[in-house]
Amino acid sequence: MKKIKVFEVGPRDGYQNVSALIPTQEKKKIIDGLAKSGVTHLQVTSFVSPKAVPQMQDAREVAVYCKEHYPKLDILALVPNLRGAKDACDAGIRHISYVVSLSESHNKANVNRTREASVRELKEIAFSYPDMKICVDVATAFGCPFEGKPADGELIRFVGELYSKGFREICLCDTTGVANPRQVREAASAVMETYPDIEPAVHIHDTRGMGLACTLAAVEAGVSRIQSTLGGLGGCPFAPGASGNTATEDLVYMFREMGYETGIDFEELLKLSKYQKSVIEGNYSGHHVMITAPQACGKRGGR
Repeated sequence: MKKIKVFEVGPRDGYQNVSALIPTQEKKKIIDGLAKSGVTHLQVTSFVSPKAVPQMQDAREVAVYCKEHYPKLDILALVPNLRGAKDACDAGIRHISYVVSLSESHNKANVNRTREASVRELKEIAFSYPDMKICVDVATAFGCPFEGKPADGELIRFVGELYSKGFREICLCDTTGVANPRQVREAASAVMETYPDIEPAVHIHDTRGMGLACTLAAVEAGVSRIQSTLGGLGGCPFAPGASGNTATEDLVYMFREMGYETGIDFEELLKLSKYQKSVIEGNYSGHHVMITAPQACGKRGGR
């Protein structure tokens, strides 16, 4: 029985573009539910400017809550720059995600800088916080809405650049959901064969309904670290055509039925997904919440 590490990124990726603020206590309640269901890897927030992403203005409170209540869990946060890394560190976070696009055009649209500038800042973060574990999320790894499919060998060369700078935790992100299972299998296999000591992960969007198939292709190629979101929330407004992520509950069900071990209780996760839906739609006994883009990620840091 193969062990699959599911990285739930919904509290960050799933909530970034909710127009009205989700009460912090509801975020904590959903995180509590994720922990109860058996999720052990949680990306809980993003340390970005509150002006850019108002939904993340409670980043420190959420991060501190998680570190205090779940010290044994792998708690992550996304950071867009050195300032974000400092804020994450000050809140007790020691595992961060940092996004760099394979596509130069998408990198400029997503984080308003060149890919080279993003890599320079990544190196600065690693130098300034040597004890921080960093997962580099390679956005548009399988295709870009501006530039199309990457050229042959382009992904391997860029992963090699990151590898040469000491980064070993690399997540291949299908930002617009354009990948197909064969492409994912071949790309993941090539990365692992070229850099056998890398820690590969995948983050697959479900734009064409192939999220499960593409994720399974990665797993069958040898990837055991999977990013997903409860309810399939998320996406990227800087990648035209991108829709939601692959739903965690769907993945957990598929893996369970195929004999893979995730350590996550599917029934608990399904109940939580329904509760989250009621929160986002405002059908719960709390503040009214509205969402204008139910499958879009927040500014400056989408994948």
